[in-house]
Parts: sequence; structure tokens; C-alpha cells
Amino acid sequence: MTTFPQITDDERIRRLQHPGRPVRIVLDTDTFNEIDDQFAVIYAMKSGTSVTVEALYAAPFYNELSESPLDGMEKSYQEILKIRQLAQREDIPVHRGSASYLPGADVPVDSDAARDLVQRALASSPDDPLYVVAIGAITNVASAILLEPEIINRIVVVWLGGHSLHWPDTREFNLAQDLHGSRLLLGCGVPLVLVPCMGTASHLLTTLSELETHMKHKGVLGQYLYDTYRNCSPDHYAYSRVIWDISVIAWLAVPEACPSIWVPSPRISEDFRWVNDPTRHQIRYIYHVNRDAVFRDLFNKIAEVK
Repeated sequence: MTTFPQITDDERIRRLQHPGRPVRIVLDTDTFNEIDDQFAVIYAMKSGTSVTVEALYAAPFYNELSESPLDGMEKSYQEILKIRQLAQREDIPVHRGSASYLPGADVPVDSDAARDLVQRALASSPDDPLYVVAIGAITNVASAILLEPEIINRIVVVWLGGHSLHWPDTREFNLAQDLHGSRLLLGCGVPLVLVPCMGTASHLLTTLSELETHMKHKGVLGQYLYDTYRNCSPDHYAYSRVIWDISVIAWLAVPEACPSIWVPSPRISEDFRWVNDPTRHQIRYIYHVNRDAVFRDLFNKIAEVK
């Protein structure tokens, strides 16, 4: 069984304060899975006063858009390359991630993404940690932690995963795809900012008409995001959609829009429900997002056409 470094409660709380300054991030994303990843990748690239994107990792996913986790990862990798070219940010490295989910509680899946994360994390320090922003199955990040547990002392993970603690279940796509990886993340002691989906990120609804007003004709990226949203549904009458993944970038870019509390890191039951355990270490838990403030920040940055 892997032994993980121990972090004191005071140190954990210090590391999980909002940094209040620009930070280095890597973004782990299942970009082909849904349209919200495209928004999040571009939001991160346009938030240069808050984050510097050091690398992008393709996460595995498996649903009706892919034939396997490997196929989902490869499609996400190609989608990241497309966005990087549109954004004229080909200086940002892109790495393929895991071809499968963790096969066991203590078994990593080796990949270029996991190895790159280990290398970048080891080059960081507790006083200047690397922020690992994850918006898909947590396989790449969990694998990196298993490959080199020391990185727990040098990273902060910001993850969109699971539903709110009061939700009847937490059978959410990111969390449920890789139960071993999700349990490892919540149990290993890594400093974690958890952004739930239903009940929190679910506030981030927008419509085609709103994007037509505030994104369409706002440069190549604004037009691309507008077109991506328009193509996601054949009928936009009385239709809105949650852009889930921008929530994690919002915590770094507009933290006042993402209030949080301290909670013990929950366990996950076999039937995908949160289990409260007051003996566990503390995590930062985002319990709400101010939808208007987040979209205002995103629209303003998209409007800064260069």
C-alpha cells in the first residue's frame, strides 16, 4: 500500500487559502466530452492576470462520444490541439493522458500526462505549489500521485467532481468514471479544493441568445465558443445549458464569486453516496457560485480581442 506524505493541519489550511496572486497551473481536461471544457480551456488561457497555463493534459472518458476511455482521451487530445491553434497558444505543451482508469486502489496508469505532472510538481515547492486544475476523471492526477507521492507536498488540486454534499447521491460523471482514482484523491491528503457539480457548478447556466450578445463576433475565440454552443442542440427555444467546467477557473480568477467552507474530506460509498467522516483531513469545499459574476468575468476576457 502506498504511503503518502503527511501535511499538518496548519500547513494544509495555509496552502488552501486562495493564492491572491497569479499562479502556475496545469489543466487536465476531457475536452471532447462536452462543450464546457472548451469554455474552460479558453477561459484559463484568457485569465493571464490570475493563472499561467503551463501544460494541458487529455483525460480519458467513455460515453456515447467515445468507443473507450482511450478513444475519449485521444479525441480530447486532438480537441486541445485545435483550441490551442485557434488561441495561437502553441507554446503550451499538450500531453496524452491515461488509456484506462485505475485498475485498482493502488495501481497507477502510466502516461505522458502523469509523468509531466510529476516532473513539474517536483520542480515546485510548498511555498509556490503547482495548481492542478482537473475537469474530468481524475485518473491522470491520481496516477501521478501514485507514481511519486512526494508531489502531495508541492501541488494544490482544484477538481470539479461529485455533487454537493447534501445531494441524494454523488454519481457524477467525473467522479463515477474512476472510483479508485476519486477515492485516492479524497483520501491521500493532497490539498484539495472541491467544486461539486449539482448544487454548485450547476448554477452556471447560459443561453444561445446571451452568447450571441456577448461572445459572437468577439474575435476568433468568441465566435468559436458561440458556434460550439449553437451546435450542441438542434433546438434553442427555452433552452439553457450548464457550462460546468468554468467553475474551477472562476475560483482562481474571481474567488469572491465562489464562497467556500472547510469540511472533512468525505468518503465515497459503493453506491456512490457521500459518507461524512469527521476524522478525515480538511478540504476547501465550494458551496455556491455567483453565476452572473463568473460569466461577466468570462465575457470581459473574451471581449479583449487581440
